[in-house]
Amino acid sequence: MNIKSRKDFYSGLMFLIVGGAFAFGATSYTIGTSARMGPGYFPMLLGVLMAILGAVVLVLSLIVETPDGDPVGKFAWKPIVFVLGANLAFGILLCGLPSIGFPSMGLIAAIFALTILASAAGDEFKWVEVLILSVILSVMSYLAFIVLLQLQMPVWPTFITG
Repeated sequence: MNIKSRKDFYSGLMFLIVGGAFAFGATSYTIGTSARMGPGYFPMLLGVLMAILGAVVLVLSLIVETPDGDPVGKFAWKPIVFVLGANLAFGILLCGLPSIGFPSMGLIAAIFALTILASAAGDEFKWVEVLILSVILSVMSYLAFIVLLQLQMPVWPTFITG
């Protein structure tokens, strides 16, 4: 059978493999029932749904005709590096690295770093918009996690709060 949309074919294959891997990995945890969900219930459900979505996209890539075969473009390294780097920076800034003496910078600094680095992944970068977004995300995260959920995490750098 001919592949009629290469992008959809490889996307569907990726979703199918990743979803199957998550569903398979969830089997090592207690699944439980819908009324009493175990720790593996949600990953299993998401994995199965992702695999089904991947299978549907994969099958459609073999059926639905595209004008030029919808070729796969070059690999976009910049967004991958910046988005993964932003998440890594968020984790390190939020928790710190006690083993090497790097203190926690707190939730606010971590969100600012995450937003600025992830925004650099796009084609356009406007400082004013990124800083406004950082402030809004910081305020909303503070309200959600610290005020409403009362999670115990550093909000400010440890050298400021002691």
